[in-house]
Amino acid sequence: MSGKSFLIKTFGCQMNDRDSEIMAQLLGEVGYVETSVTDQADLIILNTCSIRAKAEQKVMSLLGVLRKHKKKKPGLKICVAGCVAQQEGDRIIKKMPHVDLVVGTQNIYQLTDLLKDHEANSVATSLVADYVIPAFIPDFTKGKENKVLPVLFRKFLTIMQGCNNYCSYCVVPHTRGREVSRKVSHIIEEAHALVEAGIKEITLLGQNVNSYGQTNSVSDIKDKVTFAGLLREVAAIPGLKRLRFTTSNPKDLSDELMCCFAEVENLSPHFHLPVQSGSNKVLSAMHRKYTRELYLEKINTLRSYCPEIAITTDVIVGFPGENAEDFEETMSLLEEVHFHGSYSFKYSDRPGTRSADFSDKIDEKTKSERLQRFQSRQDEISLEQNKSYVDKVFPVMIEKNEGDSKVGRTGTNHLVHFADLDNSINPGDIVQARIVHAGQHSLQGKLHITNKDEI
Repeated sequence: MSGKSFLIKTFGCQMNDRDSEIMAQLLGEVGYVETSVTDQADLIILNTCSIRAKAEQKVMSLLGVLRKHKKKKPGLKICVAGCVAQQEGDRIIKKMPHVDLVVGTQNIYQLTDLLKDHEANSVATSLVADYVIPAFIPDFTKGKENKVLPVLFRKFLTIMQGCNNYCSYCVVPHTRGREVSRKVSHIIEEAHALVEAGIKEITLLGQNVNSYGQTNSVSDIKDKVTFAGLLREVAAIPGLKRLRFTTSNPKDLSDELMCCFAEVENLSPHFHLPVQSGSNKVLSAMHRKYTRELYLEKINTLRSYCPEIAITTDVIVGFPGENAEDFEETMSLLEEVHFHGSYSFKYSDRPGTRSADFSDKIDEKTKSERLQRFQSRQDEISLEQNKSYVDKVFPVMIEKNEGDSKVGRTGTNHLVHFADLDNSINPGDIVQARIVHAGQHSLQGKLHITNKDEI
Protein backbone atom coordinates (compact mmCIF):
# COMPACT_ATOMS: atom_id res chain seq x y z
CA MET A 1 0.00 0.00 0.00
CA SER A 2 2.97 2.32 0.56
CA GLY A 3 3.15 5.41 -1.63
CA LYS A 4 -0.53 5.60 -2.39
CA SER A 5 -2.67 8.62 -1.56
CA PHE A 6 -6.16 8.92 -0.11
CA LEU A 7 -8.91 11.50 0.21
CA ILE A 8 -11.77 11.35 2.71
CA LYS A 9 -14.95 13.37 2.23
CA THR A 10 -16.98 13.55 5.45
CA PHE A 11 -20.70 14.20 5.75
CA GLY A 12 -22.81 14.67 8.86
CA CYS A 13 -22.06 14.76 12.55
CA GLN A 14 -19.03 15.05 14.80
CA MET A 15 -19.02 11.27 15.21
CA ASN A 16 -18.35 10.98 11.49
CA ASP A 17 -15.60 13.60 11.76
CA ARG A 18 -13.91 11.49 14.44
CA ASP A 19 -14.37 8.28 12.42
CA SER A 20 -12.70 9.98 9.44
CA GLU A 21 -9.73 10.91 11.63
CA ILE A 22 -9.44 7.29 12.74
CA MET A 23 -9.55 5.99 9.15
CA ALA A 24 -6.96 8.58 8.10
CA GLN A 25 -4.60 7.47 10.85
CA LEU A 26 -5.06 3.79 10.04
CA LEU A 27 -4.25 4.49 6.39
CA GLY A 28 -1.21 6.57 7.37
CA GLU A 29 0.13 3.69 9.44
CA VAL A 30 0.32 1.49 6.33
CA GLY A 31 1.93 4.13 4.12
CA TYR A 32 -0.96 6.04 2.58
CA VAL A 33 -0.56 9.81 2.28
CA GLU A 34 -3.49 12.19 2.56
CA THR A 35 -4.31 14.53 -0.30
CA SER A 36 -7.00 17.14 -0.87
CA VAL A 37 -6.91 16.78 -4.67
CA THR A 38 -9.37 14.30 -6.13
CA ASP A 39 -7.32 13.57 -9.26
CA GLN A 40 -4.29 12.67 -7.13
CA ALA A 41 -6.09 10.15 -4.92
CA ASP A 42 -5.67 6.41 -5.31
CA LEU A 43 -8.39 5.84 -2.71
CA ILE A 44 -11.46 8.01 -2.12
CA ILE A 45 -13.62 7.40 0.95
CA LEU A 46 -17.05 8.95 1.38
CA ASN A 47 -17.90 8.86 5.09
CA THR A 48 -21.64 9.24 4.97
CA CYS A 49 -24.63 10.42 7.00
CA SER A 50 -28.21 9.20 6.70
CA ILE A 51 -29.92 11.33 9.35
CA ARG A 52 -31.53 13.51 6.68
CA ALA A 53 -32.48 12.69 3.12
CA LYS A 54 -30.44 15.57 1.65
CA ALA A 55 -27.19 14.24 3.10
CA GLU A 56 -27.80 10.85 1.51
CA GLN A 57 -28.72 12.45 -1.81
CA LYS A 58 -25.44 14.40 -1.81
CA VAL A 59 -23.51 11.16 -1.40
CA MET A 60 -25.27 9.47 -4.30
CA SER A 61 -24.72 12.54 -6.47
CA LEU A 62 -21.01 12.58 -5.64
CA LEU A 63 -20.73 8.86 -6.38
CA GLY A 64 -22.11 9.63 -9.82
CA VAL A 65 -19.34 12.18 -10.35
CA LEU A 66 -16.70 9.72 -9.13
CA ARG A 67 -17.80 7.23 -11.78
CA LYS A 68 -16.21 9.56 -14.35
CA HIS A 69 -12.99 9.78 -12.32
CA LYS A 70 -12.76 5.99 -12.21
CA LYS A 71 -13.13 5.74 -15.98
CA LYS A 72 -10.12 8.05 -16.33
CA LYS A 73 -8.20 6.24 -13.58
CA PRO A 74 -9.26 2.56 -13.48
CA GLY A 75 -6.97 1.84 -10.51
CA LEU A 76 -8.86 4.29 -8.30
CA LYS A 77 -10.59 2.61 -5.38
CA ILE A 78 -13.85 4.09 -4.12
CA CYS A 79 -15.11 3.30 -0.63
CA VAL A 80 -18.41 4.23 1.01
CA ALA A 81 -18.29 4.26 4.82
CA GLY A 82 -20.52 5.50 7.63
CA CYS A 83 -24.26 5.43 8.16
CA VAL A 84 -25.41 5.20 4.53
CA ALA A 85 -22.98 2.32 4.06
CA GLN A 86 -24.43 0.58 7.11
CA GLN A 87 -28.00 1.27 6.05
CA GLU A 88 -27.74 0.37 2.37
CA GLY A 89 -25.00 -2.29 2.33
CA ASP A 90 -24.74 -4.13 -0.99
CA ARG A 91 -27.59 -2.02 -2.42
CA ILE A 92 -24.97 0.72 -2.92
CA ILE A 93 -22.95 -1.54 -5.19
CA LYS A 94 -26.07 -2.60 -7.09
CA LYS A 95 -26.82 1.08 -7.75
CA MET A 96 -23.19 2.13 -8.17
CA PRO A 97 -21.12 -0.86 -9.39
CA HIS A 98 -17.98 1.29 -9.60
CA VAL A 99 -17.89 1.33 -5.76
CA ASP A 100 -15.18 -1.08 -4.58
CA LEU A 101 -15.79 -1.25 -0.85
CA VAL A 102 -18.68 -0.60 1.56
CA VAL A 103 -17.62 -0.27 5.22
CA GLY A 104 -20.15 -0.09 8.06
CA THR A 105 -19.91 1.93 11.25
CA GLN A 106 -18.52 -0.91 13.37
CA ASN A 107 -16.05 -1.98 10.67
CA ILE A 108 -13.90 1.12 10.19
CA TYR A 109 -11.07 -0.29 12.33
CA GLN A 110 -10.77 -3.13 9.79
CA LEU A 111 -10.32 -0.71 6.89
CA THR A 112 -6.68 -1.48 6.05
CA ASP A 113 -7.23 -5.22 6.26
CA LEU A 114 -10.27 -4.90 4.02
CA LEU A 115 -8.22 -2.97 1.48
CA LYS A 116 -5.36 -5.48 1.65
CA ASP A 117 -7.66 -8.45 1.19
CA HIS A 118 -9.89 -6.52 -1.16
CA GLU A 119 -11.99 -8.27 -3.74
CA ALA A 120 -14.16 -6.35 -6.18
CA ASN A 121 -17.34 -4.93 -4.66
CA SER A 122 -16.67 -5.98 -1.06
CA VAL A 123 -19.19 -5.25 1.71
CA ALA A 124 -18.38 -5.24 5.45
CA THR A 125 -21.40 -4.09 7.44
CA SER A 126 -21.65 -6.46 10.38
CA LEU A 127 -23.45 -4.89 13.36
CA VAL A 128 -23.18 -6.83 16.63
CA ALA A 129 -24.78 -6.24 20.02
CA ASP A 130 -21.60 -7.07 21.97
CA TYR A 131 -19.41 -4.67 19.99
CA VAL A 132 -16.42 -3.29 21.89
CA ILE A 133 -14.95 0.00 20.69
CA PRO A 134 -11.22 -0.67 20.19
CA ALA A 135 -8.53 1.22 22.07
CA PHE A 136 -7.14 3.93 19.82
CA ILE A 137 -4.44 6.49 20.56
CA PRO A 138 -4.33 9.43 18.13
CA ASP A 139 -1.22 10.19 16.11
CA PHE A 140 -1.28 13.49 14.25
CA THR A 141 1.74 12.77 12.07
CA LYS A 142 0.66 9.71 10.10
CA GLY A 143 -0.47 10.01 6.52
CA LYS A 144 0.20 13.73 6.03
CA GLU A 145 1.48 14.89 2.67
CA ASN A 146 3.94 17.40 4.12
CA LYS A 147 5.87 17.85 7.33
CA VAL A 148 4.32 21.23 8.16
CA LEU A 149 1.27 20.21 10.13
CA PRO A 150 -1.51 22.63 11.13
CA VAL A 151 -1.66 23.82 14.70
CA LEU A 152 -3.99 21.43 16.50
CA PHE A 153 -5.81 22.68 19.57
CA ARG A 154 -9.13 20.81 19.82
CA LYS A 155 -10.29 17.29 19.14
CA PHE A 156 -13.29 15.00 19.46
CA LEU A 157 -13.09 11.94 21.72
CA THR A 158 -15.65 9.15 21.30
CA ILE A 159 -16.89 7.73 24.63
CA MET A 160 -19.77 5.60 23.35
CA GLN A 161 -21.55 4.54 20.21
CA GLY A 162 -25.06 3.55 19.23
CA CYS A 163 -28.39 4.28 20.87
CA ASN A 164 -31.13 2.39 22.70
CA ASN A 165 -33.83 5.05 22.52
CA TYR A 166 -35.36 4.19 19.13
CA CYS A 167 -36.97 7.57 18.49
CA SER A 168 -39.54 6.89 15.82
CA TYR A 169 -37.87 9.16 13.23
CA CYS A 170 -34.23 8.22 13.83
CA VAL A 171 -31.96 5.80 11.96
CA VAL A 172 -29.12 5.79 14.51
CA PRO A 173 -30.00 2.50 16.26
CA HIS A 174 -30.12 0.89 12.81
CA THR A 175 -26.88 2.43 11.51
CA ARG A 176 -24.79 2.65 14.72
CA GLY A 177 -26.23 -0.29 16.60
CA ARG A 178 -27.18 -0.74 20.23
CA GLU A 179 -25.66 1.54 22.82
CA VAL A 180 -22.17 0.53 23.95
CA SER A 181 -19.91 2.50 26.28
CA ARG A 182 -16.20 2.62 25.75
CA LYS A 183 -13.78 1.49 28.45
CA VAL A 184 -12.96 4.19 30.99
CA SER A 185 -9.26 3.33 30.79
CA HIS A 186 -9.26 3.75 27.00
CA ILE A 187 -11.01 7.12 27.24
CA ILE A 188 -8.64 8.48 29.88
CA GLU A 189 -5.59 7.15 28.02
CA GLU A 190 -6.70 8.85 24.81
CA ALA A 191 -7.54 12.10 26.63
CA HIS A 192 -4.06 12.16 28.21
CA ALA A 193 -2.49 11.53 24.79
CA LEU A 194 -4.46 14.41 23.29
CA VAL A 195 -3.45 16.89 26.00
CA GLU A 196 0.19 15.76 25.87
CA ALA A 197 0.10 16.42 22.10
CA GLY A 198 -0.99 20.02 22.78
CA ILE A 199 -4.75 19.75 22.53
CA LYS A 200 -6.41 22.46 24.64
CA GLU A 201 -10.08 21.55 24.12
CA ILE A 202 -11.75 18.13 24.03
CA THR A 203 -15.34 17.36 23.09
CA LEU A 204 -16.69 14.04 24.40
CA LEU A 205 -18.89 12.35 21.80
CA GLY A 206 -21.78 9.92 21.94
CA GLN A 207 -25.28 9.55 20.54
CA ASN A 208 -26.56 10.00 24.11
CA VAL A 209 -23.69 10.77 26.48
CA ASN A 210 -26.08 11.06 29.43
CA SER A 211 -26.54 7.29 29.48
CA TYR A 212 -22.82 6.47 29.42
CA GLY A 213 -22.03 3.33 31.43
CA GLN A 214 -25.63 2.33 32.01
CA THR A 215 -26.34 -0.34 29.38
CA ASN A 216 -24.39 -2.68 27.09
CA SER A 217 -21.22 -1.45 28.73
CA VAL A 218 -17.83 -3.07 28.74
CA SER A 219 -16.19 -4.83 31.65
CA ASP A 220 -14.11 -2.13 33.27
CA ILE A 221 -17.05 0.24 33.82
CA LYS A 222 -17.52 -0.77 37.44
CA ASP A 223 -20.11 0.38 39.94
CA LYS A 224 -22.09 2.10 37.17
CA VAL A 225 -19.68 4.93 36.41
CA THR A 226 -21.87 7.82 35.32
CA PHE A 227 -21.20 10.30 32.57
CA ALA A 228 -20.79 13.01 35.19
CA GLY A 229 -18.13 10.93 36.93
CA LEU A 230 -16.30 10.31 33.65
CA LEU A 231 -16.53 13.99 32.77
CA ARG A 232 -14.90 14.98 36.05
CA GLU A 233 -12.06 12.49 35.44
CA VAL A 234 -11.32 13.93 32.00
CA ALA A 235 -11.66 17.51 33.25
CA ALA A 236 -9.00 16.87 35.91
CA ILE A 237 -6.28 16.12 33.33
CA PRO A 238 -3.57 18.82 33.77
CA GLY A 239 -3.32 21.15 30.78
CA LEU A 240 -6.87 20.69 29.49
CA LYS A 241 -8.27 24.19 29.11
CA ARG A 242 -11.80 23.43 27.90
CA LEU A 243 -14.13 20.44 27.95
CA ARG A 244 -17.37 20.05 25.99
CA PHE A 245 -19.73 17.18 25.20
CA THR A 246 -22.51 16.25 22.81
CA THR A 247 -25.24 15.00 22.44
CA SER A 248 -27.74 14.65 25.31
CA ASN A 249 -31.25 13.27 25.69
CA PRO A 250 -33.34 15.27 28.19
CA LYS A 251 -34.86 12.13 29.70
CA ASP A 252 -31.44 10.98 30.97
CA LEU A 253 -30.13 14.37 32.09
CA SER A 254 -29.19 13.97 35.76
CA ASP A 255 -28.85 16.54 38.48
CA GLU A 256 -25.34 15.16 39.00
CA LEU A 257 -24.39 16.20 35.47
CA MET A 258 -26.07 19.60 35.66
CA CYS A 259 -24.18 20.27 38.89
CA CYS A 260 -20.91 19.90 36.96
CA PHE A 261 -21.56 23.24 35.28
CA ALA A 262 -21.26 24.90 38.68
CA GLU A 263 -18.31 22.85 39.95
CA VAL A 264 -16.05 21.90 37.01
CA GLU A 265 -14.03 24.97 36.12
CA ASN A 266 -12.97 24.00 32.60
CA LEU A 267 -16.41 22.68 31.54
CA SER A 268 -17.65 25.18 28.95
CA PRO A 269 -20.97 26.89 29.85
CA HIS A 270 -22.79 25.64 26.77
CA PHE A 271 -25.37 22.87 26.62
CA HIS A 272 -26.90 21.47 23.43
CA LEU A 273 -30.13 19.82 24.57
CA PRO A 274 -32.36 18.67 21.68
CA VAL A 275 -36.07 19.15 22.34
CA GLN A 276 -37.41 18.33 18.81
CA SER A 277 -40.94 19.60 19.58
CA GLY A 278 -42.83 21.64 22.15
CA SER A 279 -45.94 19.47 21.89
CA ASN A 280 -46.40 16.52 24.24
CA LYS A 281 -48.53 14.81 21.60
CA VAL A 282 -45.74 15.04 19.04
CA LEU A 283 -43.04 14.12 21.57
CA SER A 284 -45.01 10.97 22.36
CA ALA A 285 -45.34 10.11 18.67
CA MET A 286 -41.59 10.69 18.33
CA HIS A 287 -41.02 8.27 21.24
CA ARG A 288 -38.84 10.83 23.00
CA LYS A 289 -39.83 9.59 26.50
CA TYR A 290 -40.03 13.02 28.12
CA THR A 291 -42.61 15.80 28.25
CA ARG A 292 -42.48 19.50 27.59
CA GLU A 293 -42.82 20.05 31.34
CA LEU A 294 -39.81 17.84 32.15
CA TYR A 295 -37.73 19.58 29.50
CA LEU A 296 -38.53 23.01 30.95
CA GLU A 297 -37.75 21.74 34.44
CA LYS A 298 -34.30 20.62 33.23
CA ILE A 299 -33.68 24.02 31.62
CA ASN A 300 -34.57 25.85 34.82
CA THR A 301 -32.27 23.58 36.85
CA LEU A 302 -29.40 24.11 34.43
CA ARG A 303 -29.79 27.86 34.71
CA SER A 304 -29.97 27.68 38.50
CA TYR A 305 -26.58 25.95 38.56
CA CYS A 306 -25.03 28.12 35.82
CA PRO A 307 -26.94 31.35 35.08
CA GLU A 308 -24.60 32.25 32.21
CA ILE A 309 -25.07 28.94 30.37
CA ALA A 310 -25.92 29.16 26.66
CA ILE A 311 -28.54 26.61 25.66
CA THR A 312 -29.03 25.42 22.08
CA THR A 313 -31.36 22.78 20.69
CA ASP A 314 -32.64 20.73 17.74
CA VAL A 315 -36.18 21.06 16.39
CA ILE A 316 -38.07 19.05 13.78
CA VAL A 317 -41.06 20.77 12.19
CA GLY A 318 -43.81 19.04 10.27
CA PHE A 319 -43.61 15.68 12.01
CA PRO A 320 -46.50 13.40 10.92
CA GLY A 321 -49.65 14.45 12.73
CA GLU A 322 -48.28 17.83 13.84
CA ASN A 323 -51.23 20.20 13.58
CA ALA A 324 -51.26 23.98 13.87
CA GLU A 325 -51.78 23.84 17.63
CA ASP A 326 -48.83 21.47 18.07
CA PHE A 327 -46.59 23.83 16.12
CA GLU A 328 -47.75 26.78 18.21
CA GLU A 329 -46.62 24.84 21.28
CA THR A 330 -43.15 24.59 19.73
CA MET A 331 -43.19 28.33 19.09
CA SER A 332 -44.27 29.01 22.67
CA LEU A 333 -41.45 26.79 23.96
CA LEU A 334 -39.02 28.85 21.91
CA GLU A 335 -40.38 31.99 23.56
CA GLU A 336 -40.18 30.50 27.03
CA VAL A 337 -36.66 29.09 26.79
CA HIS A 338 -35.14 31.74 24.51
CA PHE A 339 -32.56 29.38 23.03
CA HIS A 340 -29.26 30.98 22.09
CA GLY A 341 -29.46 29.04 18.84
CA SER A 342 -31.03 25.98 17.26
CA TYR A 343 -30.70 23.53 14.41
CA SER A 344 -34.14 23.19 12.86
CA PHE A 345 -35.22 20.95 10.01
CA LYS A 346 -38.25 19.80 8.10
CA TYR A 347 -39.23 16.23 8.88
CA SER A 348 -38.30 13.69 6.20
CA ASP A 349 -38.99 9.95 6.10
CA ARG A 350 -35.91 7.82 6.72
CA PRO A 351 -35.70 4.16 5.70
CA GLY A 352 -36.32 1.68 8.48
CA THR A 353 -37.88 4.14 10.92
CA ARG A 354 -41.38 3.73 12.37
CA SER A 355 -42.44 7.26 11.46
CA ALA A 356 -41.89 6.50 7.77
CA ASP A 357 -45.06 4.40 8.00
CA PHE A 358 -47.08 6.99 9.93
CA SER A 359 -50.16 8.49 8.30
CA ASP A 360 -51.09 12.18 8.50
CA LYS A 361 -47.94 13.36 6.71
CA ILE A 362 -47.58 17.13 6.51
CA ASP A 363 -47.34 18.66 3.04
CA GLU A 364 -44.08 20.33 1.99
CA LYS A 365 -45.60 23.80 1.71
CA THR A 366 -46.82 23.72 5.31
CA LYS A 367 -43.50 22.32 6.55
CA SER A 368 -41.59 25.05 4.74
CA GLU A 369 -43.82 27.79 6.13
CA ARG A 370 -43.45 26.49 9.68
CA LEU A 371 -39.69 26.13 9.36
CA GLN A 372 -39.34 29.65 8.01
CA ARG A 373 -41.41 31.06 10.84
CA PHE A 374 -39.47 29.17 13.49
CA GLN A 375 -36.09 30.12 12.06
CA SER A 376 -37.04 33.78 11.66
CA ARG A 377 -38.07 34.03 15.30
CA GLN A 378 -34.99 32.09 16.40
CA ASP A 379 -32.79 34.57 14.52
CA GLU A 380 -34.46 37.44 16.38
CA ILE A 381 -33.95 35.73 19.73
CA SER A 382 -30.35 34.83 18.91
CA LEU A 383 -29.62 38.46 18.12
CA GLU A 384 -31.29 39.53 21.36
CA GLN A 385 -29.24 37.03 23.34
CA ASN A 386 -26.03 38.04 21.59
CA LYS A 387 -26.61 41.74 22.27
CA SER A 388 -26.58 40.94 25.97
CA TYR A 389 -22.86 40.13 25.61
CA VAL A 390 -21.90 43.59 24.33
CA ASP A 391 -19.49 45.47 26.64
CA LYS A 392 -18.79 42.29 28.62
CA VAL A 393 -15.44 40.53 28.79
CA PHE A 394 -15.08 36.81 28.03
CA PRO A 395 -12.25 34.31 27.67
CA VAL A 396 -11.99 33.46 23.96
CA MET A 397 -10.04 30.55 22.52
CA ILE A 398 -8.46 31.62 19.25
CA GLU A 399 -9.26 29.38 16.27
CA LYS A 400 -7.61 31.29 13.41
CA ASN A 401 -5.19 34.19 13.23
CA GLU A 402 -4.11 34.63 9.65
CA GLY A 403 -4.84 37.30 7.06
CA ASP A 404 -8.40 38.54 7.34
CA SER A 405 -9.46 35.45 9.28
CA LYS A 406 -9.02 36.30 12.95
CA VAL A 407 -11.60 34.43 14.95
CA GLY A 408 -12.08 32.70 18.28
CA ARG A 409 -14.81 31.05 20.32
CA THR A 410 -16.24 31.74 23.76
CA GLY A 411 -17.01 29.04 26.28
CA THR A 412 -20.67 29.59 25.36
CA ASN A 413 -19.75 28.49 21.81
CA HIS A 414 -20.13 31.93 20.22
CA LEU A 415 -17.80 32.86 17.38
CA VAL A 416 -15.91 36.10 17.98
CA HIS A 417 -14.32 38.00 15.09
CA PHE A 418 -11.39 40.32 15.72
CA ALA A 419 -10.23 43.24 13.62
CA ASP A 420 -6.67 42.55 14.67
CA LEU A 421 -4.73 40.09 16.77
CA ASP A 422 -1.08 40.14 17.75
CA ASN A 423 1.00 37.79 15.58
CA SER A 424 2.21 36.04 18.71
CA ILE A 425 -1.32 34.75 19.44
CA ASN A 426 -1.83 31.25 18.07
CA PRO A 427 -4.80 28.90 17.62
CA GLY A 428 -5.54 27.35 20.99
CA ASP A 429 -4.44 30.41 22.96
CA ILE A 430 -7.06 31.89 25.26
CA VAL A 431 -7.36 35.67 25.44
CA GLN A 432 -9.69 38.00 27.29
CA ALA A 433 -11.90 39.90 24.85
CA ARG A 434 -14.44 42.67 25.23
CA ILE A 435 -17.47 42.20 22.97
CA VAL A 436 -18.07 45.35 20.93
CA HIS A 437 -20.79 44.24 18.50
CA ALA A 438 -23.34 41.43 18.18
CA GLY A 439 -24.82 39.85 15.08
CA GLN A 440 -27.34 37.03 14.76
CA HIS A 441 -24.72 34.32 14.47
CA SER A 442 -21.46 35.80 15.75
CA LEU A 443 -19.85 38.53 17.85
CA GLN A 444 -17.09 41.07 17.32
CA GLY A 445 -14.47 41.56 19.99
CA LYS A 446 -11.38 43.52 20.98
CA LEU A 447 -8.54 42.26 23.11
CA HIS A 448 -9.06 43.27 26.71
CA ILE A 449 -6.16 41.48 28.36
CA THR A 450 -3.34 40.37 26.10
CA ASN A 451 -1.78 37.84 28.47
CA LYS A 452 -2.46 34.54 26.76
CA ASP A 453 -4.26 31.83 28.68
CA GLU A 454 -5.30 34.20 31.44
CA ILE A 455 -8.76 33.04 32.41
